[in-house]
Amino acid sequence: MPGVLRGMTDGGHETVLHAVDRPTGLQAIVAIHSTVLGPALGGTRFYPYPDEDSALTDVLRLSSGMTLKAAAAGLDLGGGKAVIIGDSDVLGTEALFEAYGRVVDSLGGRYITAEDVGTTVEDMAVVARRTRHVKGLPLDMGGSGDPSPMTARGVHVSMRAVAAHLWGSPSLAGRRVAVQGVGKVGAALVELLAADGADVIVADVDRDSLEEVVAATGATVVAPEAILSASCDILAPCALGAVLSASTIPDLRCAAIVGSANNQLATRDDAVRLADVGILYAPDFVANAGGIMNISVELEGDGYSQARAADRVDRIFGRMTEILDVARADAITPLAAAERLANQRIAGS
Repeated sequence: MPGVLRGMTDGGHETVLHAVDRPTGLQAIVAIHSTVLGPALGGTRFYPYPDEDSALTDVLRLSSGMTLKAAAAGLDLGGGKAVIIGDSDVLGTEALFEAYGRVVDSLGGRYITAEDVGTTVEDMAVVARRTRHVKGLPLDMGGSGDPSPMTARGVHVSMRAVAAHLWGSPSLAGRRVAVQGVGKVGAALVELLAADGADVIVADVDRDSLEEVVAATGATVVAPEAILSASCDILAPCALGAVLSASTIPDLRCAAIVGSANNQLATRDDAVRLADVGILYAPDFVANAGGIMNISVELEGDGYSQARAADRVDRIFGRMTEILDVARADAITPLAAAERLANQRIAGS
């Protein structure tokens, strides 16, 4: 069992666990924000944070966002997240993931992990050697596999809900959509948009990923530093978070923002800043819930079904429509409307 550095609460989280395993180089933080609705489900992010404080800040934000995401999605799950500090290409050995599995198992099922940035379904299969509290497993193990396509599907139906709200039709044909980040989710989203007949522009620091997306879809490439200010109907942040801030919002030239990245707003005040300049912000924890919905099907007793997962993800259209309608009727931001919906469900449990 890896040595536990310390367990703590921060006043808002139920548990924050720091753990190390020196032989494998594992340095992990698991944050359980809430188990009010059920066990905390959230992926494991493997990332070269500059220091432990940065990792802690990220895992606290991500885990609290997972609580809202599960509640708003109508799932009987709580919110949690984990981070492993380091370069996954260097440290991501089977021994490390087995050690991490023992960390997850020590929480007794209060936290269920899955893949996230820097980890894969194959990594989760290794984690599963040491704990049963892991999902997002490979299809040949009875799992739900890569959640990226379902996450992209949820963002896509959210865009359709936003289009219906703003322009009276859910069609995205002819709409210009700027996608920041074409990793697994972003690339899948671009394919869906291209099939719709949308005019898609993309940016990413990874040239190989860009070339693959362009070859498959005919999307137009712009420089990474230009994507946020590109003139478009919908901006889709699909990389890391905190890209919408007091410094970037004045340069935006979009009608709406609908993306897959977690914590797109640098601060809650940025939701108001967006509203003040007439940009509709679709709350990220609603739009990107397709991944957790996909995994929730894996948790059900009769096993995973892709068709059942797709049906569940498509319900995001109705949930997003409800949130946008409430925001308009009550003259509040969509973020406030989504948080109200989630918190009411938590309070009523």
